[in-house]
Amino acid sequence: MVKYVLVTGGVVSGLGKGVTASSIGVLLKACGHRVTSIKIDPYLNVDAGTMSPFEHGEVFVLDDGGEADLDLGNYERFLDISLSRDNNLTTGKVYQAVIERERRGDYLGKTVQVVPHITDAIQDWIERVAHLPVDGRDGVPDVCVIELGGTVGDIESMPFIEALRQFQFRVGADHFCCVHVSLVPVIGVVGEQKTKPTQHSVATLRSLGLNPQLLACRSSEPLQDSVREKLASFCHVPSSQVLTMHDVSNIWRVPLMMQAQGAHDTICRLLGLGGAAAIDTSQWKQKIADKWDSLKAGVCIAMVGKYTDLSDAYLSVTKALQHACMAANRKLKLEWVEASNLEETTRGDDAAAYEDAWAKLRGADGILVPGGFGGRGVEGKILAANFARTHDKPYLGICLGMQIAVIEFARNVLGMEDANSTEWDQATGHPVVVFMPEGSTTHFGGTMRLGARRTVLQTVDCISAKLYQSEQYVDERHRHRYEVNPELVPQLEAAGLRFVGKDDTATRMEIVELAGHPFFVAAQFHPEFKSRPFKPSPLFLGLILAASGKLDHYLSGRATPLASPAKSGLRPVENVNAVSLAAAKLQL
Repeated sequence: MVKYVLVTGGVVSGLGKGVTASSIGVLLKACGHRVTSIKIDPYLNVDAGTMSPFEHGEVFVLDDGGEADLDLGNYERFLDISLSRDNNLTTGKVYQAVIERERRGDYLGKTVQVVPHITDAIQDWIERVAHLPVDGRDGVPDVCVIELGGTVGDIESMPFIEALRQFQFRVGADHFCCVHVSLVPVIGVVGEQKTKPTQHSVATLRSLGLNPQLLACRSSEPLQDSVREKLASFCHVPSSQVLTMHDVSNIWRVPLMMQAQGAHDTICRLLGLGGAAAIDTSQWKQKIADKWDSLKAGVCIAMVGKYTDLSDAYLSVTKALQHACMAANRKLKLEWVEASNLEETTRGDDAAAYEDAWAKLRGADGILVPGGFGGRGVEGKILAANFARTHDKPYLGICLGMQIAVIEFARNVLGMEDANSTEWDQATGHPVVVFMPEGSTTHFGGTMRLGARRTVLQTVDCISAKLYQSEQYVDERHRHRYEVNPELVPQLEAAGLRFVGKDDTATRMEIVELAGHPFFVAAQFHPEFKSRPFKPSPLFLGLILAASGKLDHYLSGRATPLASPAKSGLRPVENVNAVSLAAAKLQL
């Protein structure tokens, strides 16, 4: 049977339940166990797809097209797994499923209630999804780590708390344990660590029928011994099971911090799992946690976006940059540039913000324009793309960032002064970017072009093919409603904009490169979603290498992919992503 680890949170949100849950998974995986994850979000939305990034951070896209909470990105990156939409359970999904069953008559005329119908549906969902393999191998995972979003005591999470209370008896005490993440604040100039918030949080959780076996106490500094003993006494756990989760130099040290306190041993003992004594996190420590802290030579990347006030809006992009920097032996300096501050209108309204934005852009080693929606800040992004193109500055555009690059090229190279996207200018005389014909104009949830899609490389003589080490195709995740207008592609290519990647119908543009530029690459897909610490995204690695002046050297050590027999109709070979931390061995 699958074992279950529940991670709950108390006092305040944003304490790092996702990182804690991911770190537990890392430790259990290092003990030799197969791990899967489930994130429970108590909001009524069916998924995160229609939420503003300011509301809930980035929307993380899965292979099957699921639009999920950003914590699923943490799980995938930490554990190197591929989850599905069902690994993100929301109140909206549960109620939708139960109401559909009621309409079909599945409840045989019974009064449908939160208990037992909603709570049973939650338990059935968890048990079903926990048995699905997520690591590319057959068979059932050994452990499922469940993160309950929000804060214990929130009214919207009550059905999930009750379902999980019942679930612990369904699977048995030796198959279920609970880890509670709480806050130990420091009050006053004397720096006293206060335990009362955690005491109340645990008391609330216990009153609802869940008894945490481990406490993960967030604090700025390690817990004092007296504080640990007090928490153990008032929260009914052994002091050895009160974990100090203090601030560390990078999040990859969190699993190591938990390991040092015996968290893996405690969880394995509670669940009757072996392997704790043989845990091996040496690769994690040496090649990720220590590697990140040891980087010296810097590289500066300007991130030009519209959600720059909330870094979580670009979490996967930031992580992909970090993964690439570790592979390239470069210390990342990330400059956040609010796109609208680059526009001429800002010069009159806020000259200081305008000058600061342009100073960051000019001083950066590379420019990245990530995805986004809507017209705000678009002209600033176009100016950034123009600066990169005309000054030979390494440029990576993602989704909207690719559309921006094409619009800029059409305006300033082809002379289409009013070239634009119909997303924000439906009356444009030169619609360079248009609405996809299969898209819905009436429903927004789950109606975009979503999930893993194949991009067929049109030539092996391009940077993207050398970075991916593929001569045929790459599979990456998408999230967009608009596309480059295929009717204008011949004009754009004749002027030097190379569409080196297209979809399998050859009508949808996927990757664009600029001829004669050191590194001007943009993709309609989102390569950041599949980046991992040990397997950085090839396009992000290309940006970092180009910004560091190392791309030519790197590519010279990689063979140009040879056109395969598949070009003449034979079965394609499997795409191999050869970019890994082994790149560091190529004397970058």
